[in-house]
Amino acid sequence: MALRQVNSAAPERSSSSSGRSTTEAKALKIHSEAERRRRERINAHLATLRRMIPDTKQMDKATLLASTINQLKDLKRRASEEATLEPIPIPSETNGITVDCHTGADEQSIYIQASISCDDRPGLLADIAAAVRGLRLRAMRADMASMGGRTRCSFVLCKEMSCDVSLMMMMSEGGVKALEEDVRQALAGAAFSESEMAAHGCSGSRSRSKRQRVLESSGFLYSDMN
Repeated sequence: MALRQVNSAAPERSSSSSGRSTTEAKALKIHSEAERRRRERINAHLATLRRMIPDTKQMDKATLLASTINQLKDLKRRASEEATLEPIPIPSETNGITVDCHTGADEQSIYIQASISCDDRPGLLADIAAAVRGLRLRAMRADMASMGGRTRCSFVLCKEMSCDVSLMMMMSEGGVKALEEDVRQALAGAAFSESEMAAHGCSGSRSRSKRQRVLESSGFLYSDMN
């Protein structure tokens, strides 16, 4: 009788061992599948980084991650710098132009701060850029804000004097004020209609002003750019 009990217990142990093996196999399969999906996600993220960060096609993973960290630090630094800048005012509902000239510390340059508020339209910036080029001025900075069909453009422009035209000579002849008026006329001609120009005290003609022609003939405005 005891012999028969021992023999009947052997199949139970074999069945239990087989069940554990099946469970372990399933767990291993689940683990392998999870690991495969994890690697796929990592590779997808790395591929995204390679598309976003320049010149990373030949980088290994460690170098790519280091380059990404440096890029993020640079973006954070730029964001901090932008946050310290004076915000651009919201475009005014009325047209307007402001122009202010001041001399540089080297006494060889004149800086012009100008802003214009007007209706937004296609080609506006191109027309304003052409007006600035027509005055032989160099753009140092330009900011633009648009809202509700209105736009405000702010500029910092520079006029560099040539060796044969001194800054003191230009100031003594009223050249700075004349240049200031020419900038105002040029911006108005680029942004306003002729009726709007008249409303702001600007000449209706878009040709060069008398002051501009006098400056050109005297060598004040264009001599260093020819």
